[in-house]
Amino acid sequence: MNSASDTWQLGHRTMSSRILVGTGKYASNEQAREAIAASGAEMVTVALRRAEPGRSTPSVLDAIDTERYILLPNTAGCYSVEDAVRTAELSRELGLGDLVKLEVIGDPKTLYPDNAATIEAARTLVDRGFTVLPYCSDDLVTCKRLVEVGCAAVMPLAAPIGSGLGIRNPHNIRLILEESSVPVIVDAGVGTASDAAVAMELGCTAVLMNTGIAGAKHPVLMAEAMREATSAGRKAYLAGRMAQKPYATASSPEAGLIE
Repeated sequence: MNSASDTWQLGHRTMSSRILVGTGKYASNEQAREAIAASGAEMVTVALRRAEPGRSTPSVLDAIDTERYILLPNTAGCYSVEDAVRTAELSRELGLGDLVKLEVIGDPKTLYPDNAATIEAARTLVDRGFTVLPYCSDDLVTCKRLVEVGCAAVMPLAAPIGSGLGIRNPHNIRLILEESSVPVIVDAGVGTASDAAVAMELGCTAVLMNTGIAGAKHPVLMAEAMREATSAGRKAYLAGRMAQKPYATASSPEAGLIE
């Protein structure tokens, strides 16, 4: 299989890139612009509470070429169903479309999602015509409920937002992958290229990251590394890894050896 034919579906959109990136924490809009380009992403997420289209002072939206990238508004910073739904509705009123990354936070220290509130908000937004991508815990039952209410994908965390801890529970991610009928996008906790590769080797559809790139010493270079790791992990998944064995197996044939 070549990379050109390895696409995936997100609602009615056909995607080629398997890396989604955020726009926060960069030193400047110019640095954000360069890192986004280096990542190879097609879709870019932006916190609606930091973006004000049309304002006179520079906005994070100034770093995004909307002719080149699909904009994924998110409801970061919302702690209730009502707040998240209201924020998504505002996004649509501002002309940002019906695509939304849903976040309903349940704990301010860990930024873990409120799964019950997320399911409720997702049901409301789907009923109102939104294409919903919910950030949630790496919990199989929660992901199944989100699919049942009509979400276009599920986005289980790898680790707490901004922690860079990598995938803390690959077993849970595998369970979600086995049961999910929609794309599974690992969101939050990816800290370096090897984390992205692991997510893709597990069979995840894509990875979303922000701090892992923006928080690096050289964000543009890290964006390149993340792009390459995501591609390598995907290829390794498609290739199918060798079986793991408890003991050594000789690489060279043992027959016909010189005695």
